[in-house]
Amino acid sequence: MAYTLFVIEIISAFILAATLLYRYGDCYRNHILVTVSVLTAWYFSFVIMFILPLDVSSTFYRQCLDNSTHITTATPDIAIPSTAAPPEKHCQEPWSFVPDSVFPNLWRVVYWTSQCLTWLIMPMMQSYSKAGDFTVKGKLKSALVDNAIYYGSYLFICGILLIYIALKPGVYLDGPKIKAIASSASNTWGLFLLILLLGYSLVEVPRNLWNNSKKNYTLTYTYFKIAKLSTDKCEAEETVEEILESLNSITAAVGPGHPLHRHVETIVQKLPIQLRDKLNSRAPPERPSPPSLKSLVNLHKKTIKSLHVLQRTETQWGLMLERIFHLEDVSSNCRSPDQRFQHTFHTPRPRIQRLLYPPILEWYWECFFRQYFLKAMAVVTCIMSVAVVWSEVTFFSKKPVLSIFANIVITANKHYNYTAIVTISTLIIGYMFYCAYSTVLKIRLLNLYYLAPHHQTNEYSLIFSGMMVCRLTPAMCLNFLSLVHMDSHVIKERVMETYYTQIMGHMDVLGIIAEGFNIYFPMLVVLLCLATYLSLGSRLLSLCGFQQFVGDDELTTDLVDEGREIVKREKRKRQRAEESIARSREYNERFSSYRSARDNRDGDYYVTPSPETQRGGGYQRAEPDGALADLERRLGDGALPAVRTELDGRRRDNMTLPPRGLFDDV
Repeated sequence: MAYTLFVIEIISAFILAATLLYRYGDCYRNHILVTVSVLTAWYFSFVIMFILPLDVSSTFYRQCLDNSTHITTATPDIAIPSTAAPPEKHCQEPWSFVPDSVFPNLWRVVYWTSQCLTWLIMPMMQSYSKAGDFTVKGKLKSALVDNAIYYGSYLFICGILLIYIALKPGVYLDGPKIKAIASSASNTWGLFLLILLLGYSLVEVPRNLWNNSKKNYTLTYTYFKIAKLSTDKCEAEETVEEILESLNSITAAVGPGHPLHRHVETIVQKLPIQLRDKLNSRAPPERPSPPSLKSLVNLHKKTIKSLHVLQRTETQWGLMLERIFHLEDVSSNCRSPDQRFQHTFHTPRPRIQRLLYPPILEWYWECFFRQYFLKAMAVVTCIMSVAVVWSEVTFFSKKPVLSIFANIVITANKHYNYTAIVTISTLIIGYMFYCAYSTVLKIRLLNLYYLAPHHQTNEYSLIFSGMMVCRLTPAMCLNFLSLVHMDSHVIKERVMETYYTQIMGHMDVLGIIAEGFNIYFPMLVVLLCLATYLSLGSRLLSLCGFQQFVGDDELTTDLVDEGREIVKREKRKRQRAEESIARSREYNERFSSYRSARDNRDGDYYVTPSPETQRGGGYQRAEPDGALADLERRLGDGALPAVRTELDGRRRDNMTLPPRGLFDDV
């Protein structure tokens, strides 16, 4: 039973990481090394999120045992009554308790693997994936050159720090101190990144939930976003067109016998089938000039980047259109008295989804319950954000304890309520993880990094997300331990430290900026939250000419109208396509029914000819049915000419016809 919760959370972390990677990445298309590296980075980050609360509860239990032991040994002459319970009984063992040897080994593996991934392996993989060379050796060389500035800047900073420490009197450098300096540098980088992300997301998460509950606002905002996305899509398509022009002249100059032909074919094979067909349909230039190897490498690198950008914009375009169509369906269904959700474009759904989520239930959720649910979640997340900001501002205060989370955890510890400690710690870390990681998933940097669902994320963006997660997680967890007053370097008091702190260090920053850190760290959090609440960044970018959604601005209104027209055009295009498909399907059904009816009618004409008839080349008449026999009897009795005409028609219909030829239907 001791390992039950531990094993469950380890498995849950793996399932969550694998599910997210399956949703965003394409395991069949991406390289296996990229998939394994990103899965490991995400998995270890979620392991920290799930397992750290168990480490916290175990630390409180060990602290209780340690305090009881000190009290017993400090008063040896005082007779303990027989009714007093031993320390093990007085300190209730948490039901999630894990033996002490588990956490140190786990944190060592997680820490060093994450550090190697984020600082060594993933930057090289990221540069390798965008390198334009045609050999493994060339790609590795380009990756090293690309990371030279990256690693050189860190080495320069480390050199300054080492000189500063070496010149400081009374300080001697050794292995543990160098490790502490490296850990402090990593924590400093992660904490400042955490400040930026939390300062934005602690305000933006509740506000997005509240705005999404307003249907008209959400629809207007998506019109604005698709108008901006249309510009990005056009720019990406123009860049790809320029690359096709260059490839057209290069393919004309480099024939099959040319030494660079296989490199040109490598670039051409990177193109999708549609772009390849477009390239083949172009007329070659009259006098093409042969390229050099260096120009092909640059073109290859440019092709990889432009195709990534084009794929990102096309994926965003399709997802944005689907979202707008859904929001317009919600808006129209809210005015419908039918109370059954009707979709403009029919999308096939699995049978289980149709049974569990019928149109009536979908109408009540989308048109009635969803807005109230989002508003309730916005209020809950707003309370959580206020608590996080207040605790960030006051976690340096030891007496009195002003941090909300520290007061909650200390109170639960006094009552030996380890279940509450694990639950509250998981909720706090989970909310901070959600705020920071949701911002990471939405980051658009240089129009290249974007995590798109439905297996549409490229390798470059996956590696970038894995690097960011590995760098954020240790700093975020150290920040959480400071919020609950479990970091002795923050509260300046001797406390029992978690195994996580013993392995990964304290929330220390570099000595140069350590003075006054407890002053400017809270100020930065508050200032960034205030700037996000007032939308100062969006207003500043709008004043500088960048398109931002800032309410009643004239540029915003024009972009909203442009987006609405774009959606109308795309909707008409899709409706025409669906009508064409429906007409084709109807024609095929009618034609198949006509053919089957004619085949059935022809089958009535045919009868199996006798051997004599087959040898004679004639056809055997079928046996007369009841109506035909009745007509023959009436004719024999002297019937009218009309009866004879009907009898001739019956005999003609009952005779077999020669088999149809191959071109009878032409």
